[in-house]
Amino acid sequence: MTAYSSLTPPRLKMQSVHVLSLTLLCALAASAQVISFGRCPKPAVQANFDPSKYIGRWYEIEKLPTGFQKGECGTATYSAKSAGVIGVFNSELLKDGTINSIAGSAKVKSPEEPAKLEVSFSGTPPGPYWVLSSDYEGHSLVYGCQELGIFKGELSWILSREPTISDETREELHSILTAAGVDAGKMVRTNQDRNYCSPMDQ
Repeated sequence: MTAYSSLTPPRLKMQSVHVLSLTLLCALAASAQVISFGRCPKPAVQANFDPSKYIGRWYEIEKLPTGFQKGECGTATYSAKSAGVIGVFNSELLKDGTINSIAGSAKVKSPEEPAKLEVSFSGTPPGPYWVLSSDYEGHSLVYGCQELGIFKGELSWILSREPTISDETREELHSILTAAGVDAGKMVRTNQDRNYCSPMDQ
């Protein structure tokens, strides 16, 4: 008699579902996104998005918590590479005073929707980078979501051309996330204090 002989088929099926669910949850947790049950929302993206106006340096103001970002003072610098492709260079200041950086690229998935990009870094699969709102000179709201079975993993950033952003703009961007079904209350602020972040400018 095997150790499983006392389990009826329905219980075996339920056990398998639990194991699969935990496996998928661990896969999402490895990238430490905000994880929840359900399907990814499909928010509207920036109309007539112009990638050429998006290049340059952006400061990270807020984000949904992630495990792959360990520091503060985050910046993202975008550069033109080729048609439909943007170079990506992300940097952050770690607690020990060192600067952690990573380079990658963002590609427009479809010319009909240039605000929907996919970002990839060396050794990682591409992930969604949707620009929901940007005036190019002040703010940008970015969202990404991936599904694994019954779970979804969400990422979001509020970026600014300056290390600060007005409360009014922040509230407007939060309202966009909320309308899309994203819990804006989980956004955490990034430390962009000029003195603390001064090593980033050296």
